Amino acid sequence: MIGVDWGTSNFRAFRVSAEGAVLARRSSPQGLLRVREGKFEEALRAEVGDWLAEGEKHILLCGMIGSREGWVEAEYLPSPVGIAELAKAVIQVPFPGAKVRLVPGVKGPDAAGVPELMRGEETAAVGMLDACAGAGLVCFPGTHSKWIQLSDRKIVSFTTCMTGELYSAVRKCTILERTMNSSAAVDKTAFHDGVVRSADLGGLLHHLFGVRTLALMGELREESSASYLSGLLIGHEVRATMPRGSRVHLVGAAHLCRLYAQAIEACGGGATVEGEDAAALGLAAIGRRLSWT
Repeated sequence: MIGVDWGTSNFRAFRVSAEGAVLARRSSPQGLLRVREGKFEEALRAEVGDWLAEGEKHILLCGMIGSREGWVEAEYLPSPVGIAELAKAVIQVPFPGAKVRLVPGVKGPDAAGVPELMRGEETAAVGMLDACAGAGLVCFPGTHSKWIQLSDRKIVSFTTCMTGELYSAVRKCTILERTMNSSAAVDKTAFHDGVVRSADLGGLLHHLFGVRTLALMGELREESSASYLSGLLIGHEVRATMPRGSRVHLVGAAHLCRLYAQAIEACGGGATVEGEDAAALGLAAIGRRLSWT
């Protein structure tokens, strides 16, 4: 089978065996926003056409490709949901020469009853079930970080934090930009100081202005301001979503997972950085339960 995690900005494909082993992988920036005029069939063939030519006839898609802006819109399943429910709800996508199926997203209320939604992370989360022994807290850091609670081999609840997007917006589109340079290197000390600051009284909106005042008063180097801001935002995210003392399984880009692990430990939790193949494992697990007829 070919498994595809097709997001807004990126395309990741995996060739998996009948037993679920990843035989080959590839990625590109050909996210759905870069597909012109809705030519998703052509885009998919361009990415995995050689695998199809070698005999693959089954493709399973997940991610934002199933959104309203994607190829075919798939409805959201209500949580709790597990592998069996996701497999039962896949939808067909027209594609001459191969059978293509699409995994639905998942929805559920937050603690106040406000809707939560995800597409793609549900597949990666069920790919983590074995690593978590069927239960645990999984975090997918990123533009919109997802914290997913697994129990009894099902997704039972989840929380989204727009931390990555907020970091980019605050850094580039507010007055804080004036006291930051473009250095990409992470200052671990400044990052830690930001995480520690997130525990203080005053709240995030007040703490954000402190990024500027610390720099103006010479207490924070401009070269370190971005790292401090990152620690501040991630610290607030962790404190708002992680029950103290929790063990968190981190899945995502290695450099970002390392930062989250540092923040989680500073906030009284423990972290395990998992491999980046959670989506492939989830796609394989769902694919094994499909009849493909």
